[in-house]
Amino acid sequence: MKILLDECVTKKLRKALKNHEVHTVTEIGWSGIKNGMLLSKAVGGGFDLLLTIDRNMEYRQNISAYPTAIVVFDVMRNKVEEYLPLIDLFYQKLSTMEKGRIYKVTAQV
Repeated sequence: MKILLDECVTKKLRKALKNHEVHTVTEIGWSGIKNGMLLSKAVGGGFDLLLTIDRNMEYRQNISAYPTAIVVFDVMRNKVEEYLPLIDLFYQKLSTMEKGRIYKVTAQV
């Protein structure tokens, strides 16, 4: 699976996503691009999934218009330690994720 890490996501998360092709917005040169254009570029770049912490993306974009899945990690801080407890849950949901939809990965309370 080809995964794009939004610029608001720590690049250190890449190590936890082994077995996938992972790129960051910054390394591709897409920093500062607004969400709608970023989603279009992600689709054009062949990305299957955009991983972000932007909780408002679903309210600002027509997600179904973009054939890529969006995953929102619900973390308090952009530190890899915040993401790691959610990785197993992410992998559990991954096989059922569909393009054109948004998914939230949040700690179970």
